[in-house]
Amino acid sequence: MAQGDIETYWEDGSWKNRREGTDRAFGAGYGTKDEAIAAGREAAQSDKVEHVIKNQDGQIAEKNSYGNDPRNVPG
Repeated sequence: MAQGDIETYWEDGSWKNRREGTDRAFGAGYGTKDEAIAAGREAAQSDKVEHVIKNQDGQIAEKNSYGNDPRNVPG
């Protein structure tokens, strides 16, 4: 992940979001994964960065890019 990308992850019994390059979660811990994803998506869209969503085991489940995609890519 690039500096500033948003990561949604499970830790200490709740879903959280943090920016790449920091250890601190932002916002509150969320009761459901969907709530955390929605908050992470909003932050990623606002900052035009990638949103990385992880499963409880830490494996990447999904990646979404909001504004960092290259333009004019052939194919």
